[in-house]
Amino acid sequence: MSVALTDSAATEAFGVALGRKLRAGDVIALFGDLGAGKTTLARGILRGLGYTGDVASPTFPIVQAYGSPDTRLPVWHVDLYRTEDPAELEELGLDDALEGGALVIEWPERLPRLWPQALRLTLAANGPGRALTAEVPPAWGGRWPPT
Repeated sequence: MSVALTDSAATEAFGVALGRKLRAGDVIALFGDLGAGKTTLARGILRGLGYTGDVASPTFPIVQAYGSPDTRLPVWHVDLYRTEDPAELEELGLDDALEGGALVIEWPERLPRLWPQALRLTLAANGPGRALTAEVPPAWGGRWPPT
């Protein structure tokens, strides 16, 4: 499935709708080149969960955790761009986030495997906007597309 997002505001708005559908145990894997809009989409997802503060890509801390009272569901925003050693990934304890919360992962291709319930979203430049392509697993049945 493909969705045309006309600009960054449309990308964030799509993320808001997606964030409203997020449940504990969900994983959203965001693929795309640098500047493709992954962090903009993640910001929208967090807005859909109720977060009103600043959202930056967690490139240097790798993981930024959000939770109550700022969000209706605990969520870890993860950026794996700077990870190189598989041992680093094990130390992050990403599975722990899924116990009562969710994951939004930028650069998921750095992981040795993705969870079977992961919603795979690929963003690509499309003129001034973005093209979003989705691989929707059965776990998202009835929640896709977000509206």
